[in-house]
Amino acid sequence: MIDLGVSKLALIAVVALVVVGPERLPKVARMAGNLFGRAQRYMADVKSEVNRQMEIEEFKKLREESTAVLKEVESSINSTVQEASANLSDQADIYESNFTKPVLNEKEVLRKSMRQGRASWGVKRTARPVWFKRSAGIRTRVQSGAARMKRFHHSANSK
Repeated sequence: MIDLGVSKLALIAVVALVVVGPERLPKVARMAGNLFGRAQRYMADVKSEVNRQMEIEEFKKLREESTAVLKEVESSINSTVQEASANLSDQADIYESNFTKPVLNEKEVLRKSMRQGRASWGVKRTARPVWFKRSAGIRTRVQSGAARMKRFHHSANSK
């Protein structure tokens, strides 16, 4: 870059004052400042565009690398699945010849599905959330008959 010190700037100002004159010097200085500002903005735009293009190129490279890695992972998963399915089909052939299905008794199946006693207590009385009880209109608090009568009797008399 150009090395401009205070002494060089003062020399340029004196020469400009002599060449342009004191009447037109403020207009020329304002125009030079505007041109300098435009040049700076243009350079900043060029820098940002170059940076943006570099980021786009980096993103494209990253995307290509990630797709390559993804294809590798997919191929390895597919090969593993194929190996596992081949092993399972071989094992299934071995066990299929040795396995006989038990005969299901209808009464036994019904008895197992109809649990009785202590084990079925949680199944019969499932806990429902309070928000569901309120939305469905299910009572959430236990109230005795006398308290209920007093509540409804009092509200009927006040009307």
